[in-house]
Amino acid sequence: MTFVDLILPIPLKKLYTYSVEKEMLEDLEIGKRTIVEFGRKKLYTAIIYKIHEKKPKNYETKNIISIIDDFPSISILQIKFWEWIANYYFSSIGEVYKAAVPSALKIESETKIFLREEIIDFENLNNNEKIIIENLKKHKQLSIKDLQKKTEQKNIIFKVNSLLKKNVIATKEKLSINYKRKIIKIVKLTSFAQDKENLKNIFKELEKKPKYLHLLMNYLNVSKFLNQTKTLNVEKKKLLEVSKISLNIFNALVKKNIFEIQNLEIGRLENSNNILKKPSELNDFQKKALEEIKNSFEEKDVSLLHGVTSSGKTEIYIHLINEEIKKGKQVLYLLPEIALTTQIITRLKNIFGNKVGVYHSKFANSERVEIWRNILEQKNGESSDDLKIILGVRSSIFLPFHNLGLIIIDEEHENTYKQNNPAPRYNARDTSIVLAKLHNAKVLMGTATPSLETFFNAKNKKYSIINLKERFKNIELPEVIIANTHIAYKKKQMIGHHFTQTLLENMKIALDEKKQIILFQNRRGFSPYIECMTCKWIPKCENCDVNLTYYQKENKLSCHYCGYTEKPPKTCKACESTNLKNRGFGTEKIEEEIPLFFPKSKIGRMDLNNTRTRKSYENIISRFEKGKIDILIGTQMISKGLDFDNVSIVGIMNADNLLNFADFRALERSYQLMAQVSGRAGRKNKRGKVIIQTTEPNHRIIKNVIENDYINMYENEMEQRKMFKYPPFFKLIKITVKHRHLGILERGANDLAKNLREIFGNRILGPEFPSIKRIQKFYLKNIILKIEKDKSTNKTRFFLQKAIDNIANYNYSKSLKILINVDPY
Repeated sequence: MTFVDLILPIPLKKLYTYSVEKEMLEDLEIGKRTIVEFGRKKLYTAIIYKIHEKKPKNYETKNIISIIDDFPSISILQIKFWEWIANYYFSSIGEVYKAAVPSALKIESETKIFLREEIIDFENLNNNEKIIIENLKKHKQLSIKDLQKKTEQKNIIFKVNSLLKKNVIATKEKLSINYKRKIIKIVKLTSFAQDKENLKNIFKELEKKPKYLHLLMNYLNVSKFLNQTKTLNVEKKKLLEVSKISLNIFNALVKKNIFEIQNLEIGRLENSNNILKKPSELNDFQKKALEEIKNSFEEKDVSLLHGVTSSGKTEIYIHLINEEIKKGKQVLYLLPEIALTTQIITRLKNIFGNKVGVYHSKFANSERVEIWRNILEQKNGESSDDLKIILGVRSSIFLPFHNLGLIIIDEEHENTYKQNNPAPRYNARDTSIVLAKLHNAKVLMGTATPSLETFFNAKNKKYSIINLKERFKNIELPEVIIANTHIAYKKKQMIGHHFTQTLLENMKIALDEKKQIILFQNRRGFSPYIECMTCKWIPKCENCDVNLTYYQKENKLSCHYCGYTEKPPKTCKACESTNLKNRGFGTEKIEEEIPLFFPKSKIGRMDLNNTRTRKSYENIISRFEKGKIDILIGTQMISKGLDFDNVSIVGIMNADNLLNFADFRALERSYQLMAQVSGRAGRKNKRGKVIIQTTEPNHRIIKNVIENDYINMYENEMEQRKMFKYPPFFKLIKITVKHRHLGILERGANDLAKNLREIFGNRILGPEFPSIKRIQKFYLKNIILKIEKDKSTNKTRFFLQKAIDNIANYNYSKSLKILINVDPY
């Protein structure tokens, strides 16, 4: 009997073995997708991991139901990559599989609910249950998701369980396929109508029917049929739109054997026929850096390009990509933020055309599947329009590359390369180095403000380092001006509460010169919270231990952690006072105040709330590039590598928010954010200005930003890191314990910490509450493990798992959740 070990897209500690029937043996191959049943008749798409003849001892195997693929969807190299991620980041390989593969390629069964045939006793049902029954009568069967939508009821799952217990409804599993190939209907002339003599007769026949003739002529023009060149495909829908003719007339021409309709499968990926440009000529500094990078790849697999903002790093990347494409290699170009793809995709497509593909979560599932298939089919020799360059965010590392030559990690210092939830909690920067090693590829990391870990590795010769200290066209770095808000508040010189005179004066000069302005405030919403001025009561989220943010335009209070919303109160819920005030300020508040000072200016805002779709990113960036926005207000997404020619002023509204954050990386990140957002000013033609509003003008990080002194910041921070056993000298593992009941959480966290101390000693810190101790109704406590860099990952994992397994023996532990986050920064 032949058996297969399968990877299922669920968090299992081990692989499950299934048996294979004889008629499927020929199709067995590692990496192919199979449909299997797991648990109570639930169907999943699993990946074949191993083929063998060893029957498991502890359970009876089920047969695999079917094999989906003709060729493996997952390569052996990819499986090795998944295994490394699962091992290093303390997750299961099933969790890696779930994160790696687009959901449309994972066919799963969906639970459908239907009414039993027995007579229903309505007296035993409450109103909510009766609404569910009425909907099931009307629609026969519904999924949980559809039922929730139609009944508009919260916590539908509890009501469904209640009806199941009352034996009123039943459930069944139905396969759900999320990906369909895109088919369009195209119009062709029939073979009869293509004959010249027949076509002449058709024209004569239609002379008395002008609308019929008009439709036929439109087809001939659009398809270029009479030009004796290749006839173009004409979509039925577009032909009717152009002709403005009814469907009845079109159908009449089909009946007359003039038109026929064919189905044509088309891709969803955008293609263009633009004339391609050559890569721009590099200046002397860029040429030198390019040569140094190529030389460094002779000795090391990983290099760091440390170039000041606006030094032209992207142009160097383009030249390196060009060389890899000429060798027939694939290139992965990683970016930290979806917003950045909008600008860079245009630059790459101008040079490389349809060889460039974009891969990120704002694309529909179907588009992501087509990118995946395009790259996969290159290996199997099926794709005629190969994507050679993938531009994407962290999930792009999971694509099925087979001939990867280069990985570029732009703005490598950004924390958005780290996935925090759900598992696997990987860092795309670090995992891409492993991916490159598996492919014998090279890695180039680029930034003006390297992460301390990367710079430490470069200084210790683990990576090569190439410096690019000159800005493009020798434009000077922006002048940094400090506006002391402490003195301004004291002397009542703040204008409109949030603007210093220095910032407003410089903004006025810029606008008079027809220049653009960026204002950076790392808080979205109108104000971070509302406060009662009588008793100091603040509205909080009912699910999380956090203040609700006020959004004026939508007139709501919202939680950024669980999405809970409510209407702003008119009176205090504690003392019933009406003296409620907005405290602090976010991007919306700045957007409201600016027209008071510059009424004629066009204002735009870019934060998470108004960039939820791919088009919204593109729209804001495009309008700013074209000068349709004079002042752009934004959160940290505007600091990440965007390139605007006409920005002369950058205002950092409140540097103190960054400096006083409770995190061991707060000062490093403050420097990086301020330096990066400053780099958006004066990128072309003229030196820009940066105005930093702060109550701490003498803070050493502020001074480092003024002097552009990365090295001083690095040395000071490294001294602290070494003293207090933080990365890069020690490895951090954060263990988060979660429970809905505080008492059980306290007990579980204390017992786990005790078990861990018995193994790891004083390397364990905690348990302690995080700054937000309750999120989505779960209380949280963190335990930190600081472990030496030279200690074995496998041994650490083994002992950590042993301590967690010991907790599983306690009575209260069933509903306790324990999450492990390796390198949680």
